Amino acid sequence: MSTCITERLLAMQEQKYKTFSASLIPTVDSARVLGVRIPLLRRLVKDLRGTEEGEAFLRELPHEYHEENILHALLLNEIGEPTRFLVEIERFLPHVDNWSVCDTLRPRCFKDKASLLAAIRTWLTSPHPYTIRFGIEMLMVHFLGEDFQKEQLALVAEIESEEYYVNMMIAWYFATALSFQYESTLPYLTEGKLSPWLHRKTIQKAAESFRIPKERKEFLKTLRYGRKETV
Repeated sequence: MSTCITERLLAMQEQKYKTFSASLIPTVDSARVLGVRIPLLRRLVKDLRGTEEGEAFLRELPHEYHEENILHALLLNEIGEPTRFLVEIERFLPHVDNWSVCDTLRPRCFKDKASLLAAIRTWLTSPHPYTIRFGIEMLMVHFLGEDFQKEQLALVAEIESEEYYVNMMIAWYFATALSFQYESTLPYLTEGKLSPWLHRKTIQKAAESFRIPKERKEFLKTLRYGRKETV
């Protein structure tokens, strides 16, 4: 095991920040949270990127501490070759146990999106909630621009989950889709294609978005489940 990296993380921990961090990830045992700030983890990534120590760390799963998982995610983001990233992410996703680690995963290596989209389709059918959340996040980050297709909205709308952090990501996805693909996304609200909870949460998050014009926000606020209010 890479005790050197763990020792470096232990030396960076802050008790007050640990309490704050643990409060944000209630699904994680607080004993596994060290309290290391993200800028310090990013500096450590710079030290480890491309080194044998960093490669050895990526081979060591599962990790004991939350910050080790964050560090692992940040190192994966640095991988420049899509095929290797997909191999490494498949090893890591089963060990992701909270939204913070999940949302830290933001690969930038995909120029040709075909292989990523194929992987997303698999992730969305996973029994593991944070694998599903990651798949939705990848659709949101990489496929709401020029690579958007209407069927991608349906892929997300068809997900049925009782997991809070999956459903929050679904709402986040649709609110973001309203920012970038308004006309294609709007029928999911006007025609009641989402559950009542997702419908309300999507509108709430859209109303908080700085990307959506005020007049559209006002219209969205008139919507109730499956219909538009008479105003």
